[in-house]
Amino acid sequence: MATYLFSVTLIVVLLAAACAPPAQPAGSADSTQAAALAGPKRIVAAIRGTPASIALQRTNRSVGSPPGLDSIEEMVHAGLVLADAKRNLHAQLAEGVPSIENGSWRVFPDGRMETIWRIKPAARWHDGAPVTAGDFALAATIDQDRELGIAPYSAYDAIESIETPDPQTIVVNWRQPYIEADAMFSHTVGLPLPRHLLEGPLAEDKAGFFAIDYWTHGFVGAGPFTVREWAVDSHVVLRAFDGYVLGRPKIDEVEVRFIADPNTLAANLLAGAIELTLGRTLIPAEQAQQVLEQWREGTIAASIRGWFPIHSQFVNTSPPVVTDVRFRRAMLHALDRQQMADTFTLGQSSIAHTWLDPNSEEHRDVEGSITRYDYDPRRSVQMIEGLGYTRGPDGVFQDASGQKLSVSIYTTIRSEIQPKITLAIADYWQRVGVGVEPVFVPIQRIGDREYRAQFPAFEMISGAPSPMPEDVRRFHSASTPLPENRFQITGNNARYRSPELDSFIDRYITTVPKTERMQALAQIVRHQTDQLPNMGLFYEIDSTLIGARLVGVGPRSARSSQAWNSHEWDIRR
Repeated sequence: MATYLFSVTLIVVLLAAACAPPAQPAGSADSTQAAALAGPKRIVAAIRGTPASIALQRTNRSVGSPPGLDSIEEMVHAGLVLADAKRNLHAQLAEGVPSIENGSWRVFPDGRMETIWRIKPAARWHDGAPVTAGDFALAATIDQDRELGIAPYSAYDAIESIETPDPQTIVVNWRQPYIEADAMFSHTVGLPLPRHLLEGPLAEDKAGFFAIDYWTHGFVGAGPFTVREWAVDSHVVLRAFDGYVLGRPKIDEVEVRFIADPNTLAANLLAGAIELTLGRTLIPAEQAQQVLEQWREGTIAASIRGWFPIHSQFVNTSPPVVTDVRFRRAMLHALDRQQMADTFTLGQSSIAHTWLDPNSEEHRDVEGSITRYDYDPRRSVQMIEGLGYTRGPDGVFQDASGQKLSVSIYTTIRSEIQPKITLAIADYWQRVGVGVEPVFVPIQRIGDREYRAQFPAFEMISGAPSPMPEDVRRFHSASTPLPENRFQITGNNARYRSPELDSFIDRYITTVPKTERMQALAQIVRHQTDQLPNMGLFYEIDSTLIGARLVGVGPRSARSSQAWNSHEWDIRR
């Protein structure tokens, strides 16, 4: 601890010295301060990712886009609606949110539906061109083009056709009910693309479509900020868009720096070089607290980002016993998950018996359907013995032939906490007599879908599933990465395929009345916590560090980044 604090302090001193302004002539301090107060409002933020382009929000969706890229996208782009921090939808480029009450969402007796969107006449792209229905039609075409390598969105499976009767109107004809129909063409799915800029490049070179300059310094969106500069592996500078449909942002310029190393990020915060973190901060709770104790000019806004589950492999599994639910239950009983939550989140988290946010209404509705597994290492040992294993001379379980019981557990090193959690899991499992080999996936292979899908036994990776169909659909058999789909269809990390679970998910996604929908969700949770294809550890806490002079900035949520209301951010002067 002392070494860490000394290192941070030293970095701060060096940064402060390097960033200090030259001495001012006598009598000039007041005039300099007055000029600063009257000048443009500018803030410097940071993300933990190093995104090569905004295109990764589409192409890397299934394996995870770089941390913070979602915030950048929300600042520079806009959809028909946007979600706030409480998951409520608000009209953005659209005149209103479709609803049964206003007549723009109609459900027919045969189960088909229709949603009608009308684009605000004032909606403009950053280059001044009007946003039209054709821009949304192009985005839908691109989202569904498998040759472009985009993982499928479940919403399109429920759509029969998308019509554009005039430049300001979009009509979606649904072949079946879909509970998130009002969130179509948002940051969840279907953000528009400027047809006047991209239709040509797409036709000319589909293979190179996501490599064109448009996706970096040439990006033209419809959000509150424009891209002024994109420096690969360094930063992006965003400037307020005067023509933003919800009004010009109060902040004139936002620089977002790409800082992958947590110690460097902490040093920059303490030195005053940055004053806001965006996206998944990926800073361990202990380090965030240390920063707060020294950073008198800032606060921390914490929120539940998702959960940390252990995914069990169900295809070409090694060892095969992993597919036996009795073994998975034994492995979960071996883990002191509350102790892990207390250790890794400083008591801010709790056991994740399921993936639903424990503070959500949905969790309260299905709580009685959750199967829980207490920490009981003695029971764990008995259950493994019941599978025919005995302890060898070294204390490790072995089968009747003398083969030792050993499993691997994969994780990525993008977040510092994941390797630590993985090592803790290994320690607990080794205590009950199971050999464990932790495998840390390097940064270079995080986007390798084929490699990531074929872990032999277990994978521990954070996830942010929510009650939204696109997230629940991840557990469906149709989301399983396989050789026959070239591993392009992803989301179902465990590759667990169950017709029963699929039927529950299909029913949930297509049931509009809430009471019946919650019954389907309860069946999903009951099946998952009984069969344990995904074994929950504890909830992931995300810390957003916010400078004291910033106004209107809050934590991220399961449905939006911190930047959902970036046009309303302001600075205290």
